[in-house]
Amino acid sequence: MTAGGFFAAAPDAALTALFVPFESGELRLPADGRVLFLRARAGVRLREMAQPGWLCEQGFLPFADELGRNGLRVGEPAADEKFPLVLLLPPRQRDEARALFARALRQLAPGGTVLAAMPNAEGAKSGEADLARLAGAVQHLSKHRCRVFWSTPQPADVDHDLLAEWLALDAPREIADGYVSRPGLFAWDRIDRASALLAEDLPADLHGRVADLGAGYGYLSAQVVARCPRVAAIDLYEAEARALEPARLNLARAQRECGRDVAVAVRWHDVTRGLAQRYDAIVSNPPFHQGRADLPELGRAFIVSAAEALLPAGRLLIVANRHLPYEAVLASRFHEVRALAVQEGFKVIEATGVRG
Repeated sequence: MTAGGFFAAAPDAALTALFVPFESGELRLPADGRVLFLRARAGVRLREMAQPGWLCEQGFLPFADELGRNGLRVGEPAADEKFPLVLLLPPRQRDEARALFARALRQLAPGGTVLAAMPNAEGAKSGEADLARLAGAVQHLSKHRCRVFWSTPQPADVDHDLLAEWLALDAPREIADGYVSRPGLFAWDRIDRASALLAEDLPADLHGRVADLGAGYGYLSAQVVARCPRVAAIDLYEAEARALEPARLNLARAQRECGRDVAVAVRWHDVTRGLAQRYDAIVSNPPFHQGRADLPELGRAFIVSAAEALLPAGRLLIVANRHLPYEAVLASRFHEVRALAVQEGFKVIEATGVRG
């Protein structure tokens, strides 16, 4: 575990591939040193290339913290701020990627260049085709099993109607059962079955202050509000900044529908760093992936943080895939651990009696 939690593994080859056009002489860094890097990831090559005028944007808090520890400037550009070079590492989810391409073009100074890199196995050709649709002529090269592609569009090359359409793809939108989400979040376009199973087994007598760890767009918290009338406050903890707005919208709707006031706080936070508040109960569908790789240590870290944040009589309710090895850490942190349900490849677990 690093200082930034379990998320700070080395980024994939796309980050290294991104800088190949500068090494080959096909591109040059801007003379004024101003660069915007969207979905930036820390790495050796970035530390070597970055200059004081670079601005790195990253909405996933552990990655943002890692960039900061590497001495890079992290933040969001002003809506009207323009850069002669915009770098990006597009995500696999296509609507999210298209919105990111549109943002890159919107922040690009006249005569500037947009440069992207994607793994070949994660939609790189489609990403290049999308940038070409938006910006016109695109050049590319292949390296490290990635596709690196860029465009230096003239104003007349940019499809402004398509740009506006793709910018809107990142806006929160209604999905199942009236919930609001946005592309690229976990289970963004549906109600996750594991979370639904935990919701079905929520004890009606949950009370006091509750936390939802890894809350995503807020489904589980909304279910707590709906099903547990004695809950007075709920804090949602989520490391992905893009989830916070949908979560606030979903919790506002949940309160309207239940007809009572619940104190709600939505926090941008890395749960593996621990929690400052103490709770009567904690619910969680803890993540166990980083990218496409299993990382059960992450779920175990959520359990440890939960145990440390619970009041002595508090209770933890989690759901997980049946194969995930959480029982040992649960037994080490709680006196009583029992399965409330084992169904559809998932297990719903209640843990009580926090060990001192």
